[in-house]
Amino acid sequence: MDKKLIFEKVDHTLLSQTATWAEIKEICDDAITYGVASVCIPPSYVSQVKEYVKDKMAVCTVIGFPNGYNTTAVKVYETKDAIANGADEIDMVINLGMLKDKRHGEILDEIKQIKSACGNHILKVIIETCLLTEEEKIMMCEIVTKTGADFIKTSTGFSKSGATLEDVAIFAKHVGKDVRIKAAGGISSFDDAEKFIELGASRLGTSRIVKLAKNQTGTGY
Repeated sequence: MDKKLIFEKVDHTLLSQTATWAEIKEICDDAITYGVASVCIPPSYVSQVKEYVKDKMAVCTVIGFPNGYNTTAVKVYETKDAIANGADEIDMVINLGMLKDKRHGEILDEIKQIKSACGNHILKVIIETCLLTEEEKIMMCEIVTKTGADFIKTSTGFSKSGATLEDVAIFAKHVGKDVRIKAAGGISSFDDAEKFIELGASRLGTSRIVKLAKNQTGTGY
């Protein structure tokens, strides 16, 4: 697969707690150079990043990150604030405790509220697959499909592991036709990226792919 086609599916990501403006600015420059889908950065940098990149690329940020246990009201506020600051795409984390308790209606309602707050902006729903059973993953495919969210996403990159080929295959089998798939965390090579795309992922959350293109060590998210 042409590397350009892979770059076009990458959300170039820096969500480290210690991320500085110099580091954020560097990934923005790299993202523009390599023509990635978006740059995914902490909410506190959204306004600054939007002013810096202008219309050269999409700006993505995270909501309820990384644990997902904020109240729905807080997540909705975060979403509205991020969009007001210039975010083009929102990656939210579900409440995993609610899922374990089978409070499916509450999860569905929360995602719907956040999707409403997004308006016409893209919403990706992070379900943290490494903490879920297969039954729970399938249930989240069904819930995300019902909400009208744009993507289901595997991982935050802050838990036990990131995306797996098996999880993307489960998504591809069980999500509705209008729901796209984002594989995130641990995508460490162009071969990995190609495999995820072939299985059905249309976005890849990673920092390593661009680092590899720059002949840097492919470590991190």
